[in-house]
Amino acid sequence: MPSFYQTKIEFLRGVGPSKATLLQQELQISTFDDLLQYFPFRYEDRTQFHTIAMLREDLPYVQLRGFIHPIKPVKTEKKRLTASLKDQTGEVKLMWFQKVQWISRQLQPNVLYNVVGKPVIYRGQMCLIHPELSTADPRQAPSQPILPVYHTTEKLKANYLDSKGIAKLQQRLLQRLPTSVAEAIPEHLRQRYKIMGKREAMFHIHFPKNHECLQKARFRLKFEELFYVQLRLLRLRHVRLEKHAGEVFGDLSLLKQFYHKDLPFGLTPAQKRVVREIYRDLQSGSQMNRLLQGDVGSGKTIVAWLSMLIVLSSGGQVTMMAPTEILAEQHYQVLQRFAASMDLSIAMLTGSTRPSERSGLLAALAQGSLRILIGTHALIGDMVTFKNLGLAIIDEQHRFGVAQRAKLFQKNQSYAPHVLIMTATPIPRTLAMTLYGDLDISVIDTMPEGRKPIRTLHCFDAQRLRVFRFIREQIALGCQVYIIYPLIEESEQLDYKNLLDGYESIRRAFPTTPISMIHSKMKPADKDYEMQRFVKGETKIMIGTTVIEVGIDVPNATVMVVENAEYFGLAQLHQLRGRVGRGSGQAYCILMTDYKLNEKSRARIDTMVSTNDGFRIADVDLRLRGPGDLVGVQQSGVLALKIADLSQDGQILQVAREAAKQVIHQDPALEQHEHASIKVQLDAMDSTSHSWSDTG
Repeated sequence: MPSFYQTKIEFLRGVGPSKATLLQQELQISTFDDLLQYFPFRYEDRTQFHTIAMLREDLPYVQLRGFIHPIKPVKTEKKRLTASLKDQTGEVKLMWFQKVQWISRQLQPNVLYNVVGKPVIYRGQMCLIHPELSTADPRQAPSQPILPVYHTTEKLKANYLDSKGIAKLQQRLLQRLPTSVAEAIPEHLRQRYKIMGKREAMFHIHFPKNHECLQKARFRLKFEELFYVQLRLLRLRHVRLEKHAGEVFGDLSLLKQFYHKDLPFGLTPAQKRVVREIYRDLQSGSQMNRLLQGDVGSGKTIVAWLSMLIVLSSGGQVTMMAPTEILAEQHYQVLQRFAASMDLSIAMLTGSTRPSERSGLLAALAQGSLRILIGTHALIGDMVTFKNLGLAIIDEQHRFGVAQRAKLFQKNQSYAPHVLIMTATPIPRTLAMTLYGDLDISVIDTMPEGRKPIRTLHCFDAQRLRVFRFIREQIALGCQVYIIYPLIEESEQLDYKNLLDGYESIRRAFPTTPISMIHSKMKPADKDYEMQRFVKGETKIMIGTTVIEVGIDVPNATVMVVENAEYFGLAQLHQLRGRVGRGSGQAYCILMTDYKLNEKSRARIDTMVSTNDGFRIADVDLRLRGPGDLVGVQQSGVLALKIADLSQDGQILQVAREAAKQVIHQDPALEQHEHASIKVQLDAMDSTSHSWSDTG
């Protein structure tokens, strides 16, 4: 028989088959457990009252108390009912657009009402639209002072499953909750962190007795959720270190030779720290699986090269995989210069490599005479075999599929190759601990000396002629310019500047200036041709879409103009800005927008203007967009959080991670009696998902 929690929701009184189908379709609620874990997204405090004079549009739902007068008749042609609520400080308009006949019959003049609603400005006037009303008795305290509010849908509302309807179902279900609820957090952790019991927490998260109970219930459920996320990640890391031996690479002779003779610039303290961290991993005897975070232009490539030299000194081979041919070519050009100075063999393999070159390259790779191979996804082909792959470096790993990365790591038979993953996308600390909690993380958090901060300016469309004049001045100084558009072709739905129209307008504004254009729909050969023209300085303006977001390095480009910047995410804007400022001169990023900006767009633009710090920008991005949107997909269910919020619960996450560390340190196999409940819970979670921990 199914457990109480796995009971189908249709067996709850008041649901039945038709509502059960709707709940499954609309909210993915199929069982009692699904409903219990469908938590309120906010609460209404019925003990607190606002006065009408205090109302502002940025306030959440408020509770008012006053008299309704006068009640205007229904305007049948518009089906709208309006009334005025008055208190001792003023009056506010109440409006209804639905069920107006029924509501008009309920309203009574000269009766004291409690009114709950969201303040909004409607046609220049403060209003509450579709407020909730109840007659007030000042002598009587509310029976339920804090009310839960649940997300619902129009279909559910039409079937009496609005927020109140869902709350009624929760009450009925909680009445049936077993008196003994299995605890997923061991007693010693509950005592150490003063954690509320699970059964009590389930009651107070839905129907809190007071604010203190609500706070304790939230902490309990968020801690439990984040504790198990961290426990899984840390256990995966422990298993990986135990299971995968790594070849020991401790010879520093080539690194010292390059450092003292050929290093083109001094390393920053952050770069030195990261190289030391990587060296410790390479000589540890366990497989390295390290994520290297560094802002655009922070110097990750030189760190990757020094890591390669440690492996090459001991006879290993190294490879670097990039997501595009342009980026692979760029890495190859930089590393080829370094390799030539040390007489090390290096080659590049992409989809464009000619068959005649490919056969010789693959033979040299298999024999071990080719030491360094740079490439794209072509590196994972079945014909590509290494004699001794010691280190695999992946640039911008989120652009590769998990299975693609796994194939690269199977290229060495005797040892698992060491893995270094690089990303130029700054990841907030809470997100990094959750997405990459089983990896070791290194951060390059300072920029190379002498690099001038990029000046970011916000300009409106009406200032376009001034922007064009500035572009002409920069080109006259010998500099180059990017102009980025959000779309390739015109869209009927979206009023963005589109690339093709933009190209024509820029040609008219700069008739004697050579211009390139690049976008994702071009053939790779055409894209590469246009890019090379810009790299060589043959064209002075590059018009493009976000295809140039990652990897293109043109030190002479000093101006980045982003059209319709309000439609780009913060991470995209920061990546785009990082394409300029690669040389020693002053660089500029100009964000063009319409005058009308919503609150989030304004916050993004203001953040870009105020800081160049990618990690500060990533924190703002996390708050504005949430973790699921920030990474694009919910990876392996890690971000499918029911109640925890990575943008707000950083402290709880840190406490949960420390608790998980202690458990793994004391009992990595979870064999102790006090950890039996943890093992049961983890086994259930592991049976429903697959780990790709070994492949970054």
